Amino acid sequence: MQDSHVIINNMMEQFPTLSNSPVSSVSYYGVFDGHSGSRASEFAAGNLHRVIVNKFPKEDVSAQSIKRCLVDSFKKTDSDFLSLAAKATPSWKDGSTVAIIMAIDNVLYSGNLGDSKSVIYRRSGKGDTGGEPTVVSVPLTKDHTSASLEERKRIEKSGGFVREGRIMGIMEVSRSIGDGRFKGCGLVATPHVSRCELTENDLFVVVACDGLWNVFKMDEVAKFILGVVNDESIQKPGEDDRLIQGTEVIGDREYRFEVACNRLAVEAVKRGCTDNVTVLIVDIIKNNNH
Repeated sequence: MQDSHVIINNMMEQFPTLSNSPVSSVSYYGVFDGHSGSRASEFAAGNLHRVIVNKFPKEDVSAQSIKRCLVDSFKKTDSDFLSLAAKATPSWKDGSTVAIIMAIDNVLYSGNLGDSKSVIYRRSGKGDTGGEPTVVSVPLTKDHTSASLEERKRIEKSGGFVREGRIMGIMEVSRSIGDGRFKGCGLVATPHVSRCELTENDLFVVVACDGLWNVFKMDEVAKFILGVVNDESIQKPGEDDRLIQGTEVIGDREYRFEVACNRLAVEAVKRGCTDNVTVLIVDIIKNNNH
């Protein structure tokens, strides 16, 4: 297993500089899909959020400054990992795609490298008479693959080349943490960063590696998850109808999100996925992760 993930439901205590600011809540979630080993994904999972804390704006907590913080933090994490990789004997070849979301009050920031995705699902209008409202999928991330025209031009401008949709005929993704041997050939760690204001119509966000998205369409994911979450016959096990995860007691709804995650990953394998499948579902309504 070369994937890693991070779940931080309450990150406020890690931001002492925000104690006197209008910000009241910060949450952070990430999926890191490793390749050629697990060291890059583990390093990014363990360090990216800490770098963000260190680089987070202390006074000007504006959208622009937060986006700049995320870009700088991705690059710093990449640089730190490459330094370690170069010192190893033999040098590490590990790399990792990244998809993170960071909720700051009612605003969601997303950052990604490679082909891991974050998608927000929200109600949109009403369905047929007597039916449920339509649920639409809104991508927060942008895929970075060598096959895209935009990325290919950037790679070629940097002195590299793309053959058969891969950098130097080898590397499929065009942005990642690590992968030092390709960093002088157009591979970069500059993330796509987006900002999204949350509304009462937002339901949940799915953050997952390409193992899921290669076999599931975005709209299919919503239908699958809602089919589980709305199935009241699925109830948590345990004494007094409680399921204890570590020190956290969760309810029926939270448990059904947990079940949806597991079933989604299993279904991806059944559909022919031979890659790792890591899935996080962030319930916006309750601001909890499952």
